[in-house]
Amino acid sequence: MLKRLVVSCAIAALLPGVALAATHKKAHKSSSHHSHSTRSGPMVTWWGPRLGLSSSPDQFVVGGQLDFREFTPGLSISPNLEFGMGDNATWTALNADLKHHFVVQGASWRPYLGGGLSVNFWNYNSPTQGVPDGSGTQMGANLIAGAVVPTRTGSRFFTEARIGIGDIPNLKVMAGWNFRMR
Repeated sequence: MLKRLVVSCAIAALLPGVALAATHKKAHKSSSHHSHSTRSGPMVTWWGPRLGLSSSPDQFVVGGQLDFREFTPGLSISPNLEFGMGDNATWTALNADLKHHFVVQGASWRPYLGGGLSVNFWNYNSPTQGVPDGSGTQMGANLIAGAVVPTRTGSRFFTEARIGIGDIPNLKVMAGWNFRMR
């Protein structure tokens, strides 16, 4: 039952981004579309903020990410740092994500699937007298599904769902804005 709920929420979270991507007309066929790997230019090609919600613990999440250039067609590394607040806890996650971006013929948006390792540091403040506070470090993995949409200004908007495996948040629904490194 819980797995069905998680998958349903992930699909529901991605639908607005996919709908936006499907209706977005590509203004310029250049800077935001990578069809092959390049060995020149900066290693970090995009940076930006990310925010969203997590489930178990139920938190508001804010953070930042870097996107490294594709080292092989469609494959990139995207490390990120996230801070979660709520549910009487704070949560800090360091994520190392590997994403495979797909090319959709005739479209400017790029869906992606991926996965990654996650190291999480948490602090719990008990609201109940007699229940101790706690803190710890947990490791886990994430399964990721998302889409990137280029904007008219040359930046990129993205939405993604992250399913946590292990003692980390079960689900995160994230959105963000990426800006090109100059």
